[in-house]
Amino acid sequence: MKGKYLSLVLVAALALAVVACGKKETAEEQPAAPAPAAAPIDPATAGVVAGTVKLDGPAPKAQRIKMDAEPNCAKMHTGPVVSDEVVVGDKGALADVIVYVKEGLGNRTFETPKEPVELDQKGCIYSPHVLAVQANQPVEITNSDPTTHNVHPVPQFNKEWNKSQPPKAEKIVESFAREEVAIPVKCNVHPWMKSYIAVFKHPYFKVTGKDGAFELKNLPPGEYTLVAWHGTLGTDEKKVSIGPKETKTVEFTLKAE
Repeated sequence: MKGKYLSLVLVAALALAVVACGKKETAEEQPAAPAPAAAPIDPATAGVVAGTVKLDGPAPKAQRIKMDAEPNCAKMHTGPVVSDEVVVGDKGALADVIVYVKEGLGNRTFETPKEPVELDQKGCIYSPHVLAVQANQPVEITNSDPTTHNVHPVPQFNKEWNKSQPPKAEKIVESFAREEVAIPVKCNVHPWMKSYIAVFKHPYFKVTGKDGAFELKNLPPGEYTLVAWHGTLGTDEKKVSIGPKETKTVEFTLKAE
């Protein structure tokens, strides 16, 4: 009788274990619910944010770049070469500022452009000084100088690389997978050479020219946080609300050091 009772207990325990295991496997097999897809952008209702970036205060005096130690660089210039860290146009308009959408796009995803963005080395200076790309968009780097350069981006969130590029060498083609504002780029051979590459997961960004102007097109109606970023002058942040087919003007100001 005792043996029979023990057998019944073992059978019941085994049955419970099988049921529990089945429940666990079922729970593990259930896929996570996907995030709801963002509504596609309707060009008929999309808006625009435009404006300018200006410098508040006197423009800093441009610093002379000494290329005396590198004759190949110095002889490519007819006069003194000055730093392009802060470029100011008429009425304080500020160049080389990246204006971009920081928040407000939700979970929208965007196609990666196939066309490359170009970075050149002319007269031992990076050109342009600031460029912006989307994540995984190709960046083509050219050496137009008769001297060897060393292209060395120093990111925080992307993969660091360091490549030598002799004169007339093939273009270096690279990309950056993660959003980052902004990646400093240096040349280990010529320490005055400096550039920035900003990486975004969306197409809503613009680098200002000497007129300080920017325009972000095709923005869906919504609430946005915009940022103006400069390599040495810091950032300015604004919030803006855009209605259907609306154009908003936003003015950014960065203080002189």
